[in-house]
Amino acid sequence: MKILALDSSGLVASVAVAEDDNLIAEYTVNYKKTHSQTLLPMLDEIAKMTELDLNTIDAIAVAAGPGSFTGLRIGSATAKGLGLALKKPLIPIPTVEGLAYNLYGTKALICPLMDARRNQVYTGIYEFLGDDFRKVEDQMAVPIEEIIRKLNETGREVIFLGDGVSVYKKVIEQQCSVPYSFAPAHVNKQRAGALAALAQQYFREGKTEDAADHKPDYLRLSQAERERMEKEKRQEA
Repeated sequence: MKILALDSSGLVASVAVAEDDNLIAEYTVNYKKTHSQTLLPMLDEIAKMTELDLNTIDAIAVAAGPGSFTGLRIGSATAKGLGLALKKPLIPIPTVEGLAYNLYGTKALICPLMDARRNQVYTGIYEFLGDDFRKVEDQMAVPIEEIIRKLNETGREVIFLGDGVSVYKKVIEQQCSVPYSFAPAHVNKQRAGALAALAQQYFREGKTEDAADHKPDYLRLSQAERERMEKEKRQEA
């Protein structure tokens, strides 16, 4: 089973190819360029370096949201275009699950934090029971204080990761009453390699969709949509 994985849901752009348990290639960039500038060139470079015939892949995994609205649209459009052109199914992976999968094998709880602005984070709580990856709390958009409260109630050790850590580190240090740590640099942001590995499991479970049907899961309204709704309410009042 050969999976192409794309993640442009956050600050990082990442592309990977995995075949069964072998990660063939991974290209990840966390720099001051837009994903529209990086994602396709990265895929092209991987294809050249590994002599990859895209027709040989079985499916395309994509970080399906939540995350950056622009980043998700770029990743979604890229995955859809490839899926339609190659006639391959898509494997939509919830962004927060893909991020949590970086910490495979830990006995601690895993809490990804993506900065969602407006004092909120995209987050969830996950764990591994042996090889079994489980959702303790499904992905959500909540104030940082709410997810810390949920973690404190578990009484269990937790590892935080994601771009929200640097934003809310002081709040965590002040309010988190359970043992905690922060994931190191090589596993603390989105990685398409982790997405591809989790996609293998999704593929076996039949969690695929036609490329034409794929839509990102933004988890909450965009700023433009919120402003439009507020304007409509004022006009109705």
